[in-house]
Amino acid sequence: MEATGTSALAWLLIALPLLGAALLLVGGRATDTFGPLLATVLSWGSFVVGALVVLQLSGLGADERSMSIPLWDWVSAGDLTLHAGLLVDPLSMAFVLLITFVGSLIHVYSLGYMADDPDKRRFFAYLNLFVAAMLILVLADSYLLLFVGWEGVGLASYLLIGFWNHNPAYASAANKAFVVNRIGDFALLIAMAWMLATFGGLDFATVHGDAASATPAVLTGIGLLLLAGACGKSAQFPLQSWLGDAMAGPTPVSALIHAATMVTAGVYLIVRSQAIFDLTPDARLAVAIVGGITLLFGAIVGCAKDDIKKALAASTMSQIGYMMLAAGLGPIGYAFAIFHLITHGFFKAGMFLGAGSVMHGMANRVDMRRFGGLSRVMKVTWLTFMAGWLAILGVPPFAGFWSKDKIIESAFVDQGAGAWQPWVFGGVALIGAGITAFYMSRLFFMTFHGKTRWEDDIDPHESPLSMTVPMMILAVGSVALGFLLSWNDTFTNWLEPVTGHVEHHEPVISVPVIMTLTLVLVALGAGLAWLRFGRDEVPVVAPEASFATRAARKDLLQDEFNETFLRRPGAALVVGLEAADKDVVDGAMVGGTSRGVAGLANVVRQAQNGFVRSYALTMLAGIVAILGAVWVIQ
Repeated sequence: MEATGTSALAWLLIALPLLGAALLLVGGRATDTFGPLLATVLSWGSFVVGALVVLQLSGLGADERSMSIPLWDWVSAGDLTLHAGLLVDPLSMAFVLLITFVGSLIHVYSLGYMADDPDKRRFFAYLNLFVAAMLILVLADSYLLLFVGWEGVGLASYLLIGFWNHNPAYASAANKAFVVNRIGDFALLIAMAWMLATFGGLDFATVHGDAASATPAVLTGIGLLLLAGACGKSAQFPLQSWLGDAMAGPTPVSALIHAATMVTAGVYLIVRSQAIFDLTPDARLAVAIVGGITLLFGAIVGCAKDDIKKALAASTMSQIGYMMLAAGLGPIGYAFAIFHLITHGFFKAGMFLGAGSVMHGMANRVDMRRFGGLSRVMKVTWLTFMAGWLAILGVPPFAGFWSKDKIIESAFVDQGAGAWQPWVFGGVALIGAGITAFYMSRLFFMTFHGKTRWEDDIDPHESPLSMTVPMMILAVGSVALGFLLSWNDTFTNWLEPVTGHVEHHEPVISVPVIMTLTLVLVALGAGLAWLRFGRDEVPVVAPEASFATRAARKDLLQDEFNETFLRRPGAALVVGLEAADKDVVDGAMVGGTSRGVAGLANVVRQAQNGFVRSYALTMLAGIVAILGAVWVIQ
């Protein structure tokens, strides 16, 4: 149905931060004094509009909570017409509230964090641009407009990661993120072209409504291409190599992009495309497998990182893996994937901001081996970070307990795809919970507990209120949000018009047993981390490590793999093509043709000597030849 009332103003959600970005970028230095505050106010304005729209939707029946807002006719060519419009429904609005609320808190935090940066106005313009692009992505009513937002967040993340591009390493990190994401984007483009050829349109209503008419092979191909696109944007295996390097950007960027927004876009794409994945079990299974691999991959990498932001980045990769695993489980997991996405957005953003607070108090140091004992001098940061730590561990009643445990339980459900599936996926989810408890506890204890290990010239101190207040608010979400959203199945019921109603399915082992096993593994992981990094002395310099540990420190040799099997062969192919172009195309074809024409011209030129008698003789020879030909023919 077409939007009415407050919902009809949903375009303001995008327009407000987009206006802020435009004013700050076009206004230039003239907006330096008020630009950051204006960007923050406009971001909060977008949140207020989103809250009003959600309030309207909550007063409607479940079948009335999907509204469209036509914008304009975009592409018109013969019989083909593609429209631009917005889709306001429970799924898109859940993302809107997360993006605008957490994003606005990060704007407030940045007022303190970037206070002394001479280019902070440009930073806030990029933040507004990112929020606007992310809102386009989740509010789009078609894959075409979704792709505009998809590329918009890619551009904004490039600008934000490389914000301090005077540092070559930071500029390189931005380039790496941009290039790796283009691989996934290319796959998404092919998927869109395939949809257009198959269904004759790109809007969700057409594609999803006609999905059942396509052949299984076509649906599987489209589903796998959508998965590839999601892997790039959400840093999932095998396109995850960019995420750790992306920590080069200012810490608020890490909180915005790598906790609450951009890296969740892939999960949104899969859940939004559920009409396709429900019809192709093979592609859906691939989603679950990718999620399972990534959640273990990120957890293992996180165990070896000494850079606090890179450890949190590995954690993000792992937690997105949980969401992808849930989405790959199909109807029983879609809502739980989004549930964990929402809670994760709060507690991970809070921990990233906490890491920024630690860096603020430690002269921008990031090596956890040079921290220790900060709980005694940064109590607000310690307490708020603790809330996020307990939430990601899944300790009841913190937020992660209510969302991540639902994914683990769903992973143990037998859906008839094979007796192995619940044991493999459930086992992976359980093991991931134990490893998560270890490496996140390692991070927590190395940073805030034990003996102090910082240099004598460092004077740790608490951050200003502009930074600590957003951390406190996110900490409240880390504590209570999971319980509030799970009360009477509030959140899953809210998503039901999109994800569908799913009857309860019993796992292959009882829920109390799963919960007990999860908590035991969490306790073991946290206890082991305490013995090694809380009670015992932590060496300032990392000790000599095994090959496995060295590999984990290097992201399980992902860059080396890419260098050996992708970049070098690709470079060799380019060199070969260049040589072929030079020797064959330019040399043999273009050059050979030109030389042949030149040679023929030299021969013909000999007849052009300027003597009349030669021309007369030539004409006589021509006449004789013509008469001879006529005589032969007759």
